[in-house]
Amino acid sequence: MAQVLQIQAQVITSPIPPSVVDPNLVAVKLIGVCAHHANVRQAALIFSHLANPNIFAHNAILKAITQNSHWLLAIHFFNSQILSPNAPNPDEFTFTSVLKACAGLAHVLNGQKIHALVTKQGFESNLFVRNSLIDMYFKVGYLLIARLLFDEMCVRDVVSWNTLISGYCLCGRVDEARWVFDRMSDKNFVSWSTMISGYARMGKLEDARLLFDEIPERNVVCWNAMIAGYAQNEKYSDAMEVFRRMQQIGVVPNEVTLVSVLPACAHLGALDLGKWIDGFISRRGMSLNLGLFLGNALADMYAKCGCITEARRVFDKMQHRDVVSWSIIICGLAMHGHTDEAFRCFQEMLDCGVKPNDVVFMGLLTACTHAGLVEKGLHCFNSMDKDYGVGPKVEHYGCVIDLLSRAGELDKAEDMIRSMPMEPNVIVWGALLGGCRIYRDSARGERVVQRILELDSDHSGSYVYLANVYSSMGRFNDAAKCRLRMRDNGVVKTPGCSWIEVDNAVHEFFMGDLSHPESEKIYSMIRELMWKMKLAGYKPKTDLVVHNIDEEEKEDALSIHSEKLAIAFGLISTAEGATIRVVKNLRICNDCHDAAKIISGIVKREIIVRDRSRFHHFKDGVCSCRDYW
Repeated sequence: MAQVLQIQAQVITSPIPPSVVDPNLVAVKLIGVCAHHANVRQAALIFSHLANPNIFAHNAILKAITQNSHWLLAIHFFNSQILSPNAPNPDEFTFTSVLKACAGLAHVLNGQKIHALVTKQGFESNLFVRNSLIDMYFKVGYLLIARLLFDEMCVRDVVSWNTLISGYCLCGRVDEARWVFDRMSDKNFVSWSTMISGYARMGKLEDARLLFDEIPERNVVCWNAMIAGYAQNEKYSDAMEVFRRMQQIGVVPNEVTLVSVLPACAHLGALDLGKWIDGFISRRGMSLNLGLFLGNALADMYAKCGCITEARRVFDKMQHRDVVSWSIIICGLAMHGHTDEAFRCFQEMLDCGVKPNDVVFMGLLTACTHAGLVEKGLHCFNSMDKDYGVGPKVEHYGCVIDLLSRAGELDKAEDMIRSMPMEPNVIVWGALLGGCRIYRDSARGERVVQRILELDSDHSGSYVYLANVYSSMGRFNDAAKCRLRMRDNGVVKTPGCSWIEVDNAVHEFFMGDLSHPESEKIYSMIRELMWKMKLAGYKPKTDLVVHNIDEEEKEDALSIHSEKLAIAFGLISTAEGATIRVVKNLRICNDCHDAAKIISGIVKREIIVRDRSRFHHFKDGVCSCRDYW
């Protein structure tokens, strides 16, 4: 980009005579480079220095604007061109760009006006323009007109057919898209990948995979469609499996591939694969000009895999950052309990002129929740709308209720729920229920449970809470009735699940899991750890077991929680002193939290556990959360 600025300065200070080189030709080249670097402002400046811009220059700047999704600006520029007496008449490339802007905005009125102009100028039968019109009408929801325009075409190319398939998929009409797809005589990679993406968007992953396996020859676009389909439907292990298969047959991933795979690594805590991707980016020279989407995905992966320092390194290396980039770092710092750093980063973001959004404030409120900073959290919440024009959503209220409830301010939390401008949802009431559990306010807890079950009769956490309350009070018959009610209503408790990555493979564990090939060694390690932990002062929290069984059976039940199995597997499968990293789908229980602290001291290793709300860094017998979570 620096070279472009130097060339532009030279052209302005020492202009080349038009008889030697047409200034429009130079401008078109420079505008193209600026568009590639997402620098539309500089492209517009180059265009403004042209004394008599021709149609190629007009098309170049219009394409640069639409290429970077500045839809309103594109329509404004097009209107200026039409109204200017000195501007050249639009051609097919002008119309394709401005129709793309109308599609991006879903502006049917503007689209219809341009359609009328297309007809008036005699371009309606032009293949490129007709394809753009079909695409535009699909994206504004006018399916019948789009299909009519397709049916009336005398000449169609593969783009015409792909546009029809894409349009139907976009509108959720995958069966009609498949009907068109099956009648195509000349399918290309885009045809296959569009259909796969259409199935994936509707959650029909089996159909998507069957189609993917039928492709006679696949390129990176087809692989990307399947990987993205799995990732977008939270089938992260499948996404990683397809990515590894892609590597095995020698298909080189591109930026789109990596942006799809990195969220899967983040979710499963697959740090080794994430690091490999980071290395691949460096080896390919992509790190020198790290794109916005790839940079965000890489930073997010490191933050969610427990490496906040590496996340910040990636963030600092990015040439372009948006509010998503800042929210990744702020939320990452919050998840690790670095409250002061999160607020410093927020101030840094404001100093850079970036306006915060609702996700940024969720990160800040979460940071206050994990640190128990009630006053700071309330000040942050109150400043959202007043100082930044960001209206609090139900999620923000839920976060503040959680903050107050964890701090024991249950009356204030309940008062805030009553004063909410929107109807409180299950998450909001659940936050208050969490406080009732911590501070053993069973009367309030029972009342809250009734409100939750009114909103969601299948809310398993409420039944489990009641069963726990009754058991702790010795009311075992009532606890049994509560569990029986769960069964009769078909309510299934979300099973605890933990993941750990060892040697580039992610291993999954459930409570009492015996399916792992190394189960015998894992359970042997569990027995050894339990013996050593008791010598170190560990006392199992058997009150967490709601079943009416004897103490020894309760201890056995606690010893086979999924996170303990994952930690045991990590200890037998990794080198001495290596950090153990575990991801848990639910909140880590009090017993496993105590156990992980003691284990970290016994084995002299750092154990990092990411549960559904934060990171716990266990080292030398203590946790980074300071037992407040």
